[in-house]
Amino acid sequence: MCGIFAYLNYLTPKSREEILKLLVGGLKRLEYRGYDSAGVAVDESNGHDIAVIKKTGKVQSLVDEIFSRTDLKFDGVAESHVGIAHTRWATHGAPSELNSHPQRSDIDHGFLVVHNGIVTNYKEVKTLLQQRGYVFESETDTEVIAKLIHHLWTQHPSYSFRELVEQVIQQLEGAFALCFKSKFFPGECVATRRGSPLLVAIKTKTRLITDHVPILYGKDHRPHGRNADVPVIARSDSTAEFQPSVEKEVEYFFASDASAVIEHTDRVIFLEDDDVAAVKEGTLSIHRLRRCMDDPHAREITTLKMEIQQIMKGNYEYFMQKEIFEQPESVVNTMRGRLNFQNNSVTLGGITDYIPEIKRCRRLMLIGCGTSYHSAVATRQLLEELTELPVMVELASDFLDRNTPVFRDDVCFFISQSGETADTLMALRYCKGRGALIVGITNTVGSSISRESHCGVHINAGPEIGVASTKAYTSQFISLVMFALVMSEDRNSLGPRRMEIIEGLKNLDNQIREVLKLDNKVKELAKSLYQFKSLLIMGRGYNFATCMEGALKVKELTYMHSEGIMAGELKHGPLALVDDSMPIIMIVMRDPVYNKCMNALQQVTARDGKPIVICHDGDEDTKSLASRVLEIPKTVDCLQGILTVIPMQLLSFHIAVLKGCNVDCPRNLAKSVTVE
Repeated sequence: MCGIFAYLNYLTPKSREEILKLLVGGLKRLEYRGYDSAGVAVDESNGHDIAVIKKTGKVQSLVDEIFSRTDLKFDGVAESHVGIAHTRWATHGAPSELNSHPQRSDIDHGFLVVHNGIVTNYKEVKTLLQQRGYVFESETDTEVIAKLIHHLWTQHPSYSFRELVEQVIQQLEGAFALCFKSKFFPGECVATRRGSPLLVAIKTKTRLITDHVPILYGKDHRPHGRNADVPVIARSDSTAEFQPSVEKEVEYFFASDASAVIEHTDRVIFLEDDDVAAVKEGTLSIHRLRRCMDDPHAREITTLKMEIQQIMKGNYEYFMQKEIFEQPESVVNTMRGRLNFQNNSVTLGGITDYIPEIKRCRRLMLIGCGTSYHSAVATRQLLEELTELPVMVELASDFLDRNTPVFRDDVCFFISQSGETADTLMALRYCKGRGALIVGITNTVGSSISRESHCGVHINAGPEIGVASTKAYTSQFISLVMFALVMSEDRNSLGPRRMEIIEGLKNLDNQIREVLKLDNKVKELAKSLYQFKSLLIMGRGYNFATCMEGALKVKELTYMHSEGIMAGELKHGPLALVDDSMPIIMIVMRDPVYNKCMNALQQVTARDGKPIVICHDGDEDTKSLASRVLEIPKTVDCLQGILTVIPMQLLSFHIAVLKGCNVDCPRNLAKSVTVE
């Protein structure tokens, strides 16, 4: 996830210093979306060339670079000007100035683009452009877009800027938000989106006479000749309406998030997928290539009523809360471009070339720390089932302490949200030195683990700001499930099982939304638990990982003692803790270990325990033994852990709030553990 910010001032004189401060100020508001590198593009003082300044690291590094430059002539004033800016969270290519945005079409900066998202067919487009003589300088998928629009412009020089962008997006697959600037179309800006958020904000001294912008389709946008744009926003002062031919000042902002624009204006239009928003001569128009049956006739201009800090976190008070509620989208992003529900195929491009070697291996080893370790535990049983290989799951620190034997025909998976976890990284180097194949599962392109792995999977969960991992856990879980599906695709005997799992993944985002509706019920449950000093969480089978992850979240956020207990071990010690004053949560699903879990539940109630039970909707037998119940939708057994962990995330969050703990930054903890 990256941050896009663009600013266009029409007949609103601004100095170059003011424009640059507006651009970097917008980037600072969006820095939570990307923090590897940042860049801006503004017109040079001669009005013909474009200056592009890019810097790795935080936005402040870019600010320092810009205002140390002596060639920008900060006092130069532009009456009309387009500037685009970007803060990057790397997906293709490690953080570097070459890989930073804006990406350019050619050395003369003919076309520049900033991009949020992933273009899944960029390799095919890149190959085509290379055959046409284009030379690429970055590792990004974004550079393909800049060169593609340049290529189309050379083929169709009479096309308008907006028409060129429409041609470009018809060639792209994946999820993206794009904002374009061109020296060939001075004073114009074109933006579009598909699957990634983008809004247009409007600032005028005169009021707008409409709260809706009509959508134009197909030939509707050419009433006065091929390149004529229809004025679609009219503005008025207190005496009369006016047309765009009458000179009136206006400012436009394009941004990934309203947090970047709220300090300038509260009037925004949220673009929908495949909208193309173009500003020419101060007039905004919104176009679509084709009309859909349920399309509205216009986009509403919304008045924002939230404070800046609220908007940055959406409607949420804490980043962790926001990230919990982002999981319906984050799990889809993890599967996007990889799981084709039309033909039930799974493609993991980062490991495709290594699949034959993995299938010949002796064993799979899954190595991680904390939450990443729990995602490995959660998927171990399915990996054993679908690969028919022995699967070892290891804590990275313990793995190193034991000097574990590793062989050349082992395949070792290293799982880390940040890709910089010290213990995991040292375990990787240990295994690599012994000849094993290294597979990285990370959320950060360009991280040490992603660079040092032979191959890997980027989980595409988006940046996590809260220290306690939530959406990264579910995305790691799904990434490993997809790997298991890839490994079993040529086994006819496993076909029905694969289809069952793929169907479960197809419905997963909606089922997560159903679980999130339990939020108020979980909050009430938290009120009855937050004063206790300890909490036991029990389960077995596919849900044992949920018990461990839930207990970890409680410890991280609330500073309570909590323990995830294998229900099969209850009579081997933990049963001594059970009485009427010990809070106990039990996960009992209708899966292959249901009867065993019911035995454990009965043992707890026989010792005066008052278990809180997480079970399937409508499971009356289980509910009859519970003091309180959280009911969740039923899915395929190996995916149930994604749904059962969400109530535990919510519970730990609400207990932490009630106890007055720092939810996003728990004491003593860091987001990325880079020391042993």
